[in-house]
Order: sequence, then structure tokens, then C-alpha cells
Amino acid sequence: MILVVDDDIAVRTSISLLLKGAGNEVLLADNAVQALEMVKTKQPNLIILDLNFSIDTSGKEGMSLLKKIRAFDAKVPIVLITGWASIELAVEGMKLGANDFINKPWSNDYMLQTVETLLQLNGKPAISQSRKSLTKKYNFSQIIGEDAGLISILETIGRVAGTNASVLITGESGTGKELIAEAIHENSTRSAKPFVKVNLGGISSSLFESEMFGHVRGAFTDARFDRTGRFEMANKGTIFLDEIGDLEASCQVKLLRVLQDRTYEVLGSSRTKTVDTRVVCATNKNLNEMVSSGLFREDLLYRINLITIHLPALRERPTDIPLLVNFFIDNMKELYGRPDLQVSPAAMRWLQQLPLPGNIRQLKNLVERTVLISSKNELGIDDFQSQLNLSPLKNDKVKLPGVGTMTLDQMEAEMVKQAMNFHKNRITKAAASLGITRNALYRRLEKHQIPFNETED
Repeated sequence: MILVVDDDIAVRTSISLLLKGAGNEVLLADNAVQALEMVKTKQPNLIILDLNFSIDTSGKEGMSLLKKIRAFDAKVPIVLITGWASIELAVEGMKLGANDFINKPWSNDYMLQTVETLLQLNGKPAISQSRKSLTKKYNFSQIIGEDAGLISILETIGRVAGTNASVLITGESGTGKELIAEAIHENSTRSAKPFVKVNLGGISSSLFESEMFGHVRGAFTDARFDRTGRFEMANKGTIFLDEIGDLEASCQVKLLRVLQDRTYEVLGSSRTKTVDTRVVCATNKNLNEMVSSGLFREDLLYRINLITIHLPALRERPTDIPLLVNFFIDNMKELYGRPDLQVSPAAMRWLQQLPLPGNIRQLKNLVERTVLISSKNELGIDDFQSQLNLSPLKNDKVKLPGVGTMTLDQMEAEMVKQAMNFHKNRITKAAASLGITRNALYRRLEKHQIPFNETED
């Protein structure tokens, strides 16, 4: 049952017909008193609320009703309807507990999609499950771990994957945000459609529109051919916007429009295109702090984080380190033709004590470097320690590589060079050994200006 609150009979009728056509039962209210009474007596499953449902356009009456509804029912999903000119009002409503907002004039498809998503999320209570039961239900084959916190995250992914909810994945670098995004896509109804990854930190503001929305021939100097944008590539599928915290302010406005209206224009064309894509974002930055500092748009933050998943650092789940190490070792047995490879129990305990600021990515690189350098079948503490101690600086407890003498960029460039040399410029194998995708390796080769002659994989 859905309650629609609006003083405009045309709006109420239009939304009512739309929702009933999709099989929903609908209640209508044209004032705050009537709406609150229906909330208390009918207990609707979702509320669609126009903030300006009186002659007054300040939104005060709508905000007051929103507070009263939240005081009575803290969980019922609430969708606000607002004009683009009053977007700040909608953001204020989100702070007071609304779940989403839709701009006027709305897209019927988007309205139905939003309602369906919120109803699905609200109708599936979390049920504690074991990793074994989750593995039977979902495709989580690339996510290794049995920590209770990780299990909770996988349960959340399982519940939200089948919806169209926007998801924001946060966590330190190397915690596996891209794997989580892929798992959301693989377990969704869009899994047969494209999964398009975009590293927003690597796109300049001058190239943003062309990269994301495409361009037509002649749109600008050197635009010799038409280009398909990333959003069009991801139509009917999922678009993964990585490092969204690095997006420049001018680009945030352009991104907000396509996320809000699901429409965009190809650069050099006046024709508006519509896109249907699930949006998953990731960042290692604190976006709330960036909003407070004026570095990130508050309305964009609310648009991308209907569901937020925070990935714990690897040091917060040390019991998963042996599982990860064994997973890496099993892959390298086949990759390097060393079927007797194993890690000694003492070395495994030692690895669990490391701070590993680079998280899973650092652990994988450490294990692979050790495998490549050591000729022994059983890897001990000394083997791993020799690869960890890349810096002349020492720490009483753990010797960290390059702290104070080598930047992260320099270390990354060195690892890319080593991987490319070892794998004789075979991109697929080098990328796999670094724990990144082929496209990500290409970006790093370009970023660090590393020359190479690609050979067949």
C-alpha cells in the first residue's frame, strides 16, 4: 500500500494511475492532517510526499509532516517529489530521514523503479547466514573470507543486488571495492548486460563529457570519429564509478543530472538520450567530510548512497589472512608451475601480525613477490620478510617498505615494471599478478609513462 500526499489533484491522479497500473494499492491525501492520520491508521508500505503541497512554496509544511511521520514510523520508505529549483529543499528532507527524491517532471519508468527498489529493500529483513549458505545462494567466488563483518557485508549485497538501488562502497585502498561492485552486478538481474568500470580519478574535466557521454564527429578539434560514452555502453547494465571522491566540482554537476534524470546529451549533439543503468560508486575518501568542506556536492552524495557498504581494513579481520594467502598460493601453483608451494605455519602467523596498510592488494603483491624470488617450496618468515624490507628505514616491530624514501606512485611504478618484465609484456598475466584488470594496467602504464611492446597472452 502506497500513500501519495499532494495538494494537486492532477499530480495525485497521475501518480495513482501509474502505481495502480503496476499492481500497487494506493491511498491519496491532499493535506498534512489527513496524511498523518492515514500513516497512523493504514500504515502504508511507502509514502510519496510533495514537500510543497500547499499554496506556500517554502516547503515548511512538508518538512513538518516529514518529521511527524518519522517520529511515528522510523522505517517506512519516504520518497520526496520536488522541482529542480528546490533541490536544496530535497537535500534537507533527506537529512530529516527521507529515502530518496524525484524531480518534477518525473519519468514514469524512473518513478516505478524507485518505488520498486525501496519496497524490495524494506520487505527483506536481514537473516544471519553462514558463508557456506551464502555461497550456495549467490556468486561470491572471488570474495575470500569468513570474518563475521564480511559475512554481514555479503548478506547486504545479496539483499540489494536484485534491486536497482544505487550503492556507495567505501573503504581504504586495496580492500576489494571493485570485487564488491562486480559481485553486486553478477548477482543482479542485469548480470547478462555490460559491467562498465570507470576510474573517475583518471579523467580530466576537459575530457569528462566525451568520456562519459560520448561525442559526435566534429564536436571538437581532433574529434574525427563518433565516440560511444561510458553511460551508453552500460545501458541496461551496471556502471561502476571508482574514485568518485576525486571527481572535480564542474564534473559533479554533469554527473548529477544523468543520475537524477537518466538523460544526457552526446557532446556536439542536441538530441537528448535516455539511459537505464545501475550505478555503483566507490571511494577511499570521507565524502561527508568533503561535503562539509565544500569539495563534494551534498545532493550528489544523497543520489549515490541509497545503500552504503563500508569494507573493513584487512588488519580488522586477521583471521581471513590465511584464507587469502592460501587462495593466492593455489593460483600461483598453476600460474608458475610449482604444485608443491605452501606457507609454513609460523610464517602464516607472522603474516597475520602485519599492519598491511595496502590491505589485500599489498598482501597479494607480497605473496607473489616472495613466490617469484624464493626457490623453496615451503615459504618461511625470512622469505616474506626479505620482500617486506624494501626500505633502509626500520621499525622496532615491523619493517615497512619505502616509508619516507619512496612514494606510493614510485612503488606502484616499480611493481608494474617488475610484473611486465617478469611476464615478458604479457598484459593479461601481468595484470593478474598485480591483482588488477587489463584496463587498469593500461592506465598505470600510461600514467607512469612506462614503455612496452605488448606480446600475445
